[in-house]
Amino acid sequence: MRKLKLQVQISVDGFIAGPNGEMDWITWEAGDDFINYVTELTDSSDSMLLGRKLAEGFIPYWTDITSNPEDPQYSFAKKMVDTPKVVFSKTLDKSEWANTELAKGDLVTEVNRIKNQPGKDIIMYGGANFASSVIQAGLIDEYHLFVNPAAIGKGMPIFNTLEDKQKLSFVKATPLSSGIVVLYYKLQKD
Repeated sequence: MRKLKLQVQISVDGFIAGPNGEMDWITWEAGDDFINYVTELTDSSDSMLLGRKLAEGFIPYWTDITSNPEDPQYSFAKKMVDTPKVVFSKTLDKSEWANTELAKGDLVTEVNRIKNQPGKDIIMYGGANFASSVIQAGLIDEYHLFVNPAAIGKGMPIFNTLEDKQKLSFVKATPLSSGIVVLYYKLQKD
């Protein structure tokens, strides 16, 4: 079975966005160490999962960059655009984006269907609600939490819907030159 890996920017006090979705607290300095970590993570995956709200900004952002081969992010953007995506939505009737399919059924059933397909691992980027739902269902195999050097006091958490504890095994902490520390955990399966 393929592993589902969550990559998410998070504040030191556990929020992935401000109360209204603000992301102005995120450290956007992408030094070589940041790029290398993300590249290694994405190279081990051949598909990605997104919630609809995140997809609406994420997919057009990377698609726009691919229109300019001189952009320093062009190679990474091309990888983001070329990687098959599954967008989870209860409101969309058809995909608005190339190389993207919709998942409209039961979350657990859909994610397990994808995890049981042949291929490399799956990378997940989520908005707060989508990530919370997948975490609550116990479907994340690996957490790659990009802890930013900022506390924002209030915002959108992703672990607040847990009804039962989830045991995680620490794998490593990777400090980056930007001040971000990537915490890598694996879900302990009973």
